[in-house]
Amino acid sequence: MRVLIAPDEFAGTLSAVQAAEAIAAGWRRQAPHDELDLAPMADGGAGFVEVLHAALGGELAAVTVSGPHGAPVPAVVLRVGETAYVESAQAAGLHLVSGPVGTASSRGVGELVLDAVRSGATTVVVGLGGSGTNDGGAGVLSALGAVADGDLDGGPAALASVTTVDLTAARSRLEGVTLVAASDVENPLTGLFGTTKTFGPQKGIAEDRVAEVDGWLESFAAATDRRTSLEKGAGAGGGIGYALLALGGTRAPGIGLVADAVSLAARAGRADLVVTGEGAFDFSSRAGKVPYGVASIASEALRPCIALAGQVLVGAREMRALGIESAYSLVELVGEERAMCAPAEALADLAARVARTWSR
Repeated sequence: MRVLIAPDEFAGTLSAVQAAEAIAAGWRRQAPHDELDLAPMADGGAGFVEVLHAALGGELAAVTVSGPHGAPVPAVVLRVGETAYVESAQAAGLHLVSGPVGTASSRGVGELVLDAVRSGATTVVVGLGGSGTNDGGAGVLSALGAVADGDLDGGPAALASVTTVDLTAARSRLEGVTLVAASDVENPLTGLFGTTKTFGPQKGIAEDRVAEVDGWLESFAAATDRRTSLEKGAGAGGGIGYALLALGGTRAPGIGLVADAVSLAARAGRADLVVTGEGAFDFSSRAGKVPYGVASIASEALRPCIALAGQVLVGAREMRALGIESAYSLVELVGEERAMCAPAEALADLAARVARTWSR
């Protein structure tokens, strides 16, 4: 049997590469004669650069950039020909926000883009998932040369005093460079479906502060480029998408970009079964997440798709709406403690158990 293994990261425990290897190890234990094809995936969040490097090759350049609260953090830029790939989560990820999100800046993401441009890249693709900042991309604009009558690097709280923003210098630095925001998030920057209302609480913004923070971003957008703030994807990455769009960038689906890079459709067509997975499989997985993207491609190839996840939080009806035949929970099999303490071993055990059902 030919099995395509295409998981996302299991956030906080396993990278996508590690998850694919763990699933393969368990599957081989139960079905040693099956032919396994490993295709670790990402949707623009954590692991975006690692997965693309594994698929495309290229050169990794280590850089040091500003973290959300100004402390230096390590990151990498992937160069493949004249295209550079950077990952917002490395500079502004949720795991890096150690203080109030109201003062967290996305400046480091702009520094990554600037480093890529200085290295000679003519196209810069920015993965936007996993951001812990909510500053409307003001820090990105500042790092690239934008100037204002207030502080663009102080997080969303500092934007309350900004009334004018000049993007001239930033646009000049990016002349001749194609910017691509890799994200499946379609939210605008502000409003009922904006980045603060939709994603703010999971970043630590209290419900009773959401309207205030959204108001700060409204003022910032009015001072910068109001029309662009309403575009789909402007709210991605806490507004980093807005910054890239305001500088002339375009948006591309993160999962689609990675799927093309790893030739997922062709590989799914050669498989008898497609296996995907992520840390928490819930109905939000439909919003541009890896399992939904992989399942859609498997469906187009007329191949069944199953999911292995840390937790499964949807019923059978919702599961099938996402294109998944069956989903299996790591926590239900081994318990939460073992799933967190020995995730690779636990995931391998789950894969072995699933192989008993699905391997012919």
